[in-house]
Amino acid sequence: MDARRVLDEFKRQPGYDGQIVYERFIPPRSPQYDTLKPPLPRVLTDSLRAQRITRLYTHQVEAITAVRRHEHVVVVTATASGKTLCYNLPVLERLLADPAARALYLYPTKALAQDQADALAEFELPGVVVGTYDGDTPARRRRAVRDEAHVILTNPDMLHLGILPQHHRWASLFRHLRYVVIDDVHIYRGVFGSNVANILRRLRRVCRLHGADPVFICTSATIANPQEFAATLLGLPVTVVDADGSPSGPRWFALWNPPLIDQARAHRRSSYTEATALFTQLLRVGARTIVFTQARKITELIYRQARRALEDAPELASRISAYRAGYLPEERRAIEQRLFNGDLIGVVSTSALELGIDVGSLDAAILVGYPGTIASTWQRAGRAGRGREDALVVLVALEDALDQYLMRHPTYLFARPHEHAVIDPENPYILAAHLRCAAVEVPVWRQDADIFGPRTEELAAILEGQGDLARRRDRWFWANPGYPAKDVEVRAASGDLFRIVDASRGRLVGTVDAARAFEQVHPGAVYLHQGETYLVQHLDAAHRIASVRLGDVDYYTQPRSTTDLEI
Repeated sequence: MDARRVLDEFKRQPGYDGQIVYERFIPPRSPQYDTLKPPLPRVLTDSLRAQRITRLYTHQVEAITAVRRHEHVVVVTATASGKTLCYNLPVLERLLADPAARALYLYPTKALAQDQADALAEFELPGVVVGTYDGDTPARRRRAVRDEAHVILTNPDMLHLGILPQHHRWASLFRHLRYVVIDDVHIYRGVFGSNVANILRRLRRVCRLHGADPVFICTSATIANPQEFAATLLGLPVTVVDADGSPSGPRWFALWNPPLIDQARAHRRSSYTEATALFTQLLRVGARTIVFTQARKITELIYRQARRALEDAPELASRISAYRAGYLPEERRAIEQRLFNGDLIGVVSTSALELGIDVGSLDAAILVGYPGTIASTWQRAGRAGRGREDALVVLVALEDALDQYLMRHPTYLFARPHEHAVIDPENPYILAAHLRCAAVEVPVWRQDADIFGPRTEELAAILEGQGDLARRRDRWFWANPGYPAKDVEVRAASGDLFRIVDASRGRLVGTVDAARAFEQVHPGAVYLHQGETYLVQHLDAAHRIASVRLGDVDYYTQPRSTTDLEI
């Protein structure tokens, strides 16, 4: 794709009215290679050659060398820079040398874990068993993963709820655990990140009980404070690898501001209509394109509008899809596979595809609205242009003040550094919740201050006073029945899911988390799912079921929410 020519073609379209307010050309970057010493085992180099990888980038060599020295590492390089090899190669090297060794991979989403399972399978190493262990893993498969897998791919939620509280059942894993891989650590910020930091401290504590001291290997998109952040997340010193040796092709970045249609009220043409038009124009010139939106409903609306706009080109309309949370696992897997193998030429997604899922080679990315951070903007922009070909990124502004500021001050977007990632694992409310969980796993004592921090004894004493912990000699034990882990909302949102059921056909359509259910599937709401329109008939809060039926309506619904603050 010739990105410059595509931009010029946009300006010749009948509906163009000066929407492009800024253009920036980002020149290509040449690759930088290095040689790993000592080299990888022959079986690994043969496998890499079969995947058309014959040389390693400088940052890959630097990361593998640090891991070989048993240093905890955080790799901070661009999207599509080959960060996966920075951990897969040292892990597989160790597994080949020590068949008893184990590795634990943590991903923020199930889709990322599944994608990485596929990447590991490409090595085709005999005797290395890889298994995913998450909410989508069938019950009959879980024991086999626990007992047989050398590499277990999961997420912090499952580690928190299903593995650490049952660590004695996982004794073989923890006894032989040599590596813990944490992908996309920049996601673990704020309350979510503070919870994950404490889950990782509990993991280190359980590993110590079983006699293991694993090396932690982290990867991250660019952030301003990688060393400080990763060290706080892990509670351990880390080595930063941030000299990116990967190549990148030329990239054009355009800011697109929909034209005013009401000067007095500062109303502009719909950003979603503009994004749909750009999307379909790119598809018609053969550009594989991803559209990022900020809401699930907008994802469905743009997808539906795009299919209608392509009614005269059914061969294109059949090769686009929406992608978001709430789809059934098999739907998500099918879309991911179609993207990877090139069957899909266009996808409309929420932030669900912002992370490192391998979506194959894309030519263009359309961002509908500023994502909220510089880091997220570049993470999404990096999904286009994997390789050395031209890439085009278009940021379509919304009407809100921040987007309009960027349209008037475009250099802000390119001059500002990436944001700092901030967490506070020692927040007393968060830490207290995880001390309850830790006491179930292994009784808490004063030496745990080395892991949880100096407030450990103080908070344990408070929990004892509340009746949550009971002290026996120098240890605090969990004093109540059940597991407290289920009461800790790791992502600061309810993990309970409501099922969305087509009552007329008795078919599960999708899911929605409890925090969104009363906004999205209340009686009378319009629920959009992969281009189909459903009307919500009934919401059963007790059984967590939303009953829907197919509907043919020309409107959609949005919740109106109000917030009252009382101080």
